[in-house]
Amino acid sequence: MLEMIGELYGIEADIRGKAPDERLRVRREKSKPLLVKFETTIRAKLTTLSTKSALAKAINYSLNHWAALMFYCEDGRAEISNVLAENALRCVALGRKNYLFVGSDSGGERAAAMYSLIGTCKLNGINPRAYLEFVLTHIADHKISRIDELLPWNVADKLNPSPRPHHQPGRSG
Repeated sequence: MLEMIGELYGIEADIRGKAPDERLRVRREKSKPLLVKFETTIRAKLTTLSTKSALAKAINYSLNHWAALMFYCEDGRAEISNVLAENALRCVALGRKNYLFVGSDSGGERAAAMYSLIGTCKLNGINPRAYLEFVLTHIADHKISRIDELLPWNVADKLNPSPRPHHQPGRSG
């Protein structure tokens, strides 16, 4: 089972940095069949285990989240795991005590939204300052029904480029 997981991550390493449509093609060709085999393997293994064993609990957890796992094989922009998003927000966890003083729940929600946008910019190789400057100068005249047009990956071509990260860009946040 661990070898199959390693193989899935190997496929991701091979397509890191490629266009979403290419990533999707490779995932459908290589990852999806491997995931089908993996599911068959863990379901078979489950029948041999005590329902209270740690491995059975782990397998059941995986099976209960199977649709979410398979999603990355249906969207070339998605990542195999959320580790990139978690790393982008690590500073929030590290500064947790400082954020006790944001003033209110709504202040905390605004801070979380800002961290999410800034982290998403970084993951997509977008300069957060350039993005925020662009949005703040355009949002007043922008229709609220089309706010998704101002998401980082939708305005990236209108900004000064920043160095691309070493990992595959993708939506986050």
